Amino acid sequence: QVQLVESGGGLVQAGDSLRLSCEASGRTFSSYTMGWFRQAPGKEREFVAARGWNGTPFYAKSAKGRFTVSRDNAKNSVYLQMYSLKPEDTAVYFCVVGRPSSYGGNFDSTSYNYWGRGTQVTVSS
Repeated sequence: QVQLVESGGGLVQAGDSLRLSCEASGRTFSSYTMGWFRQAPGKEREFVAARGWNGTPFYAKSAKGRFTVSRDNAKNSVYLQMYSLKPEDTAVYFCVVGRPSSYGGNFDSTSYNYWGRGTQVTVSS
């Protein structure tokens, strides 16, 4: 049974940094894209960042320059290092794994068939 377990969320102040971790179990995901989505209260779920099986990174405009996505295939894990956090980054962050079939698919939630339960990130102003 596949499980994705996120950790590292919490309450921080604007300008702080935070590192999210996600460990997958149940199968090996070295040939999959691993990444992150988030959902703020009252808003649609949105793509944040992902790293392809070959190491190619993908970032939402809101994440570029502030967030770094990395992965460790030996640990079956993906990470999201977040810097200069803003109140608008407040959301539940979900770890995802999938096999997008196109470039655009990397940014599309329907490309990811494995999802974690999420970890809350709250940024106070």
